[in-house]
Amino acid sequence: MEIAFIAILIGSMAEDVNLSDLVEIGEPECIATDLQFTEGPVWHPDGYLLFSDIPADTIYKWTPDGKLRRFRSPSGNSNGLTFDRQGRLIACEHGNRRVSRTELDGKIVVLADKYEGKRLNSPNDVVVKSDGSVYFTDPPYGVQPDQRELDFQGVYRIAPDGTMTLLVDDFIKPNGLAFSPDEKVLYIGDTDRNHVRAFDVQPDGTLTNDRVFADLSNEKHQRPDGMKVDVKGNLYVTAGVTWIFDSEGRHVGEIVTPDSPANCAFGGADNKTLFITARPSVYRVQLKVQGVKVMGE
Repeated sequence: MEIAFIAILIGSMAEDVNLSDLVEIGEPECIATDLQFTEGPVWHPDGYLLFSDIPADTIYKWTPDGKLRRFRSPSGNSNGLTFDRQGRLIACEHGNRRVSRTELDGKIVVLADKYEGKRLNSPNDVVVKSDGSVYFTDPPYGVQPDQRELDFQGVYRIAPDGTMTLLVDDFIKPNGLAFSPDEKVLYIGDTDRNHVRAFDVQPDGTLTNDRVFADLSNEKHQRPDGMKVDVKGNLYVTAGVTWIFDSEGRHVGEIVTPDSPANCAFGGADNKTLFITARPSVYRVQLKVQGVKVMGE
């Protein structure tokens, strides 16, 4: 197996946070491989990881005993995955052009597939706020140009009552997104602009104070994809490598894997393991800090 390594970019290291404060000594470990294009990792507190293999039209389940099983196939070419506060799986179905929820009895319901009567492009990634509202991005990766019905790539919010609101429509390719630990800030990557934007989250769920949080345009590794946040507010962004930024947007360092990463998620028994989906493989890295828990236990 090819060995990955952890690299620190000394020149742009933040003053208050060092990579060694966050990452245990050791290399990322490959826990699954020979897949096609892995995405959307999410950890369930019952002790397993789910992730998407988009071209394989499958959601896989990995358990710490090393077993990999098909969890759902077909999956609608699922991409981003998360759980809501009731433990129901929320999926961005890249191929079906919808956001779905799997009820606890296994029934799949559609949360969103249209905006103002027009089909969504290709929902990509998703997060759930503690009030139960669902935020998702909708770039056009999974739909041919002549099949698109919307002429913009939006970021949306689905309220607990099911009402869907368009929050932002000026992204070129909105992709990964993550809340700060206190949920006062929402980070959203714009893949084609090579930066991550930050927005203040208002009490009604809308977004204000748009600003660039991290600019990757002049770096070797670009095109931000999925992202997650730890309990100290550090942001982990997959973009050629897994970048780490502190809460002020300063570059702390990088986690480098042999395959280019597309997304990441915290999990493990202590929620200090970072799982990284990277093209045909999935890796894990042991950290010293916990990630923000998806289900909010």
